[in-house]
Parts: sequence; C-alpha cells; structure tokens
Amino acid sequence: MKHLQKALIGAATLALSLSAIAQQTWFPSKFGAADELGSANYLTPALALEASKLVKTGKTYSLGITVNTTTPAYPPRTCSIYIVQPGQQGGSEGLGPTKTTYNDDILNCWTGIGTQIDGLGHIGVGERYYNGNKWQDFANIGGLKKLGADKIPPFVARGVLLDMAAYYGVDMLKEGTAFNKAEIEGAAKKQGVEIRQGDVVIFHTGWLSIIDKDPKRFGSVEPGLGREGARYLVSKNVVAVGADTWALEVIPFEQGAGVFEVHQILLPMGGTYILENINTAELAKDKAYEFMFVLGQNKYQGSVQSMINPVAIR
Repeated sequence: MKHLQKALIGAATLALSLSAIAQQTWFPSKFGAADELGSANYLTPALALEASKLVKTGKTYSLGITVNTTTPAYPPRTCSIYIVQPGQQGGSEGLGPTKTTYNDDILNCWTGIGTQIDGLGHIGVGERYYNGNKWQDFANIGGLKKLGADKIPPFVARGVLLDMAAYYGVDMLKEGTAFNKAEIEGAAKKQGVEIRQGDVVIFHTGWLSIIDKDPKRFGSVEPGLGREGARYLVSKNVVAVGADTWALEVIPFEQGAGVFEVHQILLPMGGTYILENINTAELAKDKAYEFMFVLGQNKYQGSVQSMINPVAIR
C-alpha cells in the first residue's frame, strides 16, 4: 500500500510539474509581461495602408447580423430592447414652443450575442488568462481591471475569406466538420490567397443560413475550426479569426478535445481575437477573398466582449 501511495504521489507531482511547464510555454507574452493587446500589436499604420490598396470598387459589406429577442445565443444569453420617453411630461404634445418629442432606448443584453468580438479577458485556462493574468486579480463584477475589450485598438487590416463550403463542394458544412491546417491551406491555395501576419481570417461555412429556419440546431452544434487549425493560425501571426458560426470552433468538439479548447488556444495562449456570427454570405457570393477589414468595437470600460458590425470594403 505504501508503494502504491508513493507511486500515486509521484504521478501527481509529475502531472503538476508538466502542467507548470505547459503554462510557462504560453506566458508571459512575447509582447511583454504587461501586454494587454495580444495580436492587436501586429496592427500598424503600414498594414492599414496596405489594406487600403485592396479597395478597387468601393463596394462595402456589412458583416454584422441583426439582433432581436429570438437570436440564438449561448445559454443563458438573451437580448431585449425598451423604447422610452423619459421625462417627457408633455407627452404627444411635446416640449416647448416647437413641441419637441423624442424616443430613447434601453438595451438589456448580454454583449456576447449576435456578431461579436471576444476580448482577451473572455476565456482562460484554469485561473490563468492571457499573459498569465489570474482571474482573481482582474475579473471584477464591476468590470475587468485588465484585458478589457475597450482597450482593443481599431482593426484596419487585410481581411481574408476562406470559403470552406466551396472547398468541400457543398452549400453548408455539416455540424461536427472540423477544418485544420491541411484544409485551411487547401482552401487558400484553391482561392489563390495566402495568409499573412496581421490578417483577419474569416471562414464561410454556410451555417448562418439556418439561423432563422432552425435556430435550435444552429445554436447547439456547428462546423468549425479544429485545434491544429487554431495553432496553425496563431503561428501565422493573424490578428483575429472569425466565422459565420456562433462559436467559431467545431461542435461537437474533436475527439479528445477539451471544452472550447480552440478558444483557449486562440485567446489566452495565442492572444488572438475571435469573431463570431460573421455575415459572410455576400462575400462568398462575390468571391471576395481579399478586402479591407474595418472594425471599431464598443468601448465600454472593462467589458469582456462586444457586439460589432465590422465592414469589408473591396
């Protein structure tokens, strides 16, 4: 029995040691121990200028979806709107000699709903988040003390659309379909594009086409990025990875994968931002595989994530 106890203690010690070594491999960040921007550090004026050269026709694409009370979202996320006329004592008669009337609105929403950006304070590995920050030290009910989405700079970069549905020869990929390095490189080669440092890479799977027709299916499973593919994109030094799905990564998860492990690879380990529910249909229809990508997110102080409406210009 003593030998068994020693063996178990030894195994536990080894596991803890390996865990500590694994943690040390992804923090502190290569951008410095105090960094809070992650892959946004790749954004530069030169990169923005190069992205502007991709604009040939001036056509713009709204990449955000419209959100309402029925928009499928990760439980228990919901969203509702209230239209009010605060302090409008005159009612329909209005205020003052010109009978001024007005409406205001109140949103009662989780910010992680609809088209959104996941900030670096969203997902962790145990108690550790991007750059090794411990959640106990920065996650406060009144707002994040570090890694807030309000600190994300404007994204003006080269956008790359990879049409995975076309690569597989279908209109919509089935749930559980994972694409990794081979498929990403294959789609890029087929389209004649390359992935570069500072890019925003977006996948078209066709999944968003069922958001209204079959919201239950849409919001419970999906095709998406696999673990190897996530590591590959981090190695390419992209700024952000997005898709026309609610969680970016493949669900059901790959065999042997942890819960939202792709999120872990991208956000805390890679400092790479995630874009979800991106409206890619028009880009795919026009075969707009390269474009200028522009995003200015909501800057509410200490926020974890933000609803967005990115714009593609070509």
